[in-house]
Amino acid sequence: MSKNRFLQISETNYGEVLEHKYDIVILPWGAVEPHNYHLPYLTDCILTYEIAGDCADKAYEQGVNCMVMPPVFLGSQNGGQWNKPFCIHTRSETQKAILVDVVTSLHKQGLRNLVILNGHGGNTFKPYIRDLAMAFPDFRIIAVDWWTIVPTEDYFEEKPDEHAGEQETSVMLHYHPELVSMERAGDGKVAPCRIGAVDRRIGWMPRNWDEVSSDTGIGNPKKSTAEKGERYVKAVVEQITELLVEMKHAE
Repeated sequence: MSKNRFLQISETNYGEVLEHKYDIVILPWGAVEPHNYHLPYLTDCILTYEIAGDCADKAYEQGVNCMVMPPVFLGSQNGGQWNKPFCIHTRSETQKAILVDVVTSLHKQGLRNLVILNGHGGNTFKPYIRDLAMAFPDFRIIAVDWWTIVPTEDYFEEKPDEHAGEQETSVMLHYHPELVSMERAGDGKVAPCRIGAVDRRIGWMPRNWDEVSSDTGIGNPKKSTAEKGERYVKAVVEQITELLVEMKHAE
């Protein structure tokens, strides 16, 4: 969460907003899904929201005003997740409609820069952004998958580490240790796909989560620490802040 209240829509008010000029809108986007046995269902939303707040603070120090919007909770899921209690699958048509409504509203208000800070691997925004670029040629949208922009080798030990593993758990321990139940954590063991070429990245298909993971995790979280998460997310925030500053000056 941002230290500067006027950079966070959930904290500020209309009177405060009128006192500032905003350069960029940051839209966190996550999902509602199980994260092994130890992390919250809303992990993807919580982490993108916290990272967005840190980025807004750091960008503000460099003369860039960013408004952090509430996270969008609706993500796209694979088979084997749909059957889990309270896991919500959102169709691509729904996600696109949400994004179109957000952009239409912001454009009408005179805003021209949006960063989608994505925290969920199942979300794909490229086709929507291309369509919106045609409809709103003067509106710039950049999508960022926060967990991909800094190589993890110097920060974490476990491989694979894709979902509720060491990386994600460490970052959550940094931001919200009270939401992590490490004593419940499964080992995140991954079974191979029935079609080996998919694991070798020759082709792609949605994996059935029941077939690849017994605890819904992909990656062992047992070596996670808040210290690892803090060091890693600091590097992530620096990279995203650089993007925000360049985005403003590219106008």
